[in-house]
Amino acid sequence: MPSESESVLGNLQNYKMYLRPNAHLHYGKPGEKKSKLTKHQQNVQSLLKVMSKNEPLTTWDLAKISIPNDMAKLREREKIYRRLLVGRRDKGKHSDGILNLGLVVKDGKSLKTGIADKYRLSLYGILYCIDVLDFSNNEIDKVAQKYSSVLPKVFGKWDYLKSKIGNRIYGIKLLANGLLADNPQIQVQPGIPFYELMSYVHIKYQRNFESISEEELAEQISYWFYTNLLYNPLGQTDSKTNGIKSLDVVFEEDAKLKKWFLIFFRSAIKYYQQRYTILKKSDTK
Repeated sequence: MPSESESVLGNLQNYKMYLRPNAHLHYGKPGEKKSKLTKHQQNVQSLLKVMSKNEPLTTWDLAKISIPNDMAKLREREKIYRRLLVGRRDKGKHSDGILNLGLVVKDGKSLKTGIADKYRLSLYGILYCIDVLDFSNNEIDKVAQKYSSVLPKVFGKWDYLKSKIGNRIYGIKLLANGLLADNPQIQVQPGIPFYELMSYVHIKYQRNFESISEEELAEQISYWFYTNLLYNPLGQTDSKTNGIKSLDVVFEEDAKLKKWFLIFFRSAIKYYQQRYTILKKSDTK
């Protein structure tokens, strides 16, 4: 889905190192009590929660959802939402909005009563909501439904995936928490190329640290999601989860999805073969 953002998003490493910490600093951290949040932080979290349950909307439509029956309060709420989204540039003051940080993007125009921008969560806005707003599994299901076109290979397959892997689908929470699963000390069953593939997920997009399109970011998140399904802790004895074939249960009824992941898998093999060749040529023995 095409969108226009007033911020430049980076890859998942950027999310872990910069965007997520900045979002925590400005809008609240996981587990932080509401009483400890500023009024501004409470308003931002309330707005993001409304956006997580809806498709792209104007600030007026967002306000109507929040305050449906009081016109005076509705107008004031719409002004608040606009300032939260685009920031404040009046009375000699300037403050960035959540659009600038990258939690929200513009997505289309409304022509109902003149031309007005429509807004929705960015992929990082979705991760922030899962990270900080303590969404239940049911709430994540609703986010997946509303944002299926933004993350098509995960949210667009949500019901199918859930029927295959059950609650393992909520492993997306780990990514929202900034756990990129690229630590070489993670121990898994022998024969499962978990670390190698997860490392390649990040290597493949390392040049996009400072800038990445939303479509490319959706691909990186999708590669992370399916690679994370390979995780099988040391000590597990279920032979059905051995090696790359552990993903067969996911791909058995979706040939297109399987082909997409196999292209990624073979690309990883090629990359490591090339690295091995370089090492071999540098052997001085």
